[in-house]
Amino acid sequence: MHHHGYLWTGPKERFDQEALRRPPHPDPPPAGSRPELIQRYREVATEFPTSGLPPLETAYWLIKPRSLVRGTWEDAKEAASWLGERLAEYAPRFASERDRDTTWLARLVNAAAEHLHSGADVSYGFYLERPSYLSLAVVTCSPNRSVARQVCPAS
Repeated sequence: MHHHGYLWTGPKERFDQEALRRPPHPDPPPAGSRPELIQRYREVATEFPTSGLPPLETAYWLIKPRSLVRGTWEDAKEAASWLGERLAEYAPRFASERDRDTTWLARLVNAAAEHLHSGADVSYGFYLERPSYLSLAVVTCSPNRSVARQVCPAS
């Protein structure tokens, strides 16, 4: 078991495009469907697997391109440490004063280490100066509980 780290920052409006954050349905719309439905399906089918936009389900980061992996760790504490470093890096830009509290951020890192050690994924999101958003995730791989058949992006 190992862990992959992911980071995305971008406009909140982009993050809110939930259709692009879901994997496309396995079956395309049936023949004769409305053209806009077919076009939307094609857009999602093309963009979801290649976009750096965070997926709604954390485990689906594993479907994304290998180039989006920001780090890989065998040890859960090392992966959580990477999260802590990113939190410290971005904390001055957090929109909420509560989110900048170092004690609270340390608790997040400790909780992440425990979750990762148990084989779970971790995903955190923060509003930055408006209108931006930060998404941080560490995904457990080989295998992942949610998408056990998914091939590891490091393979």
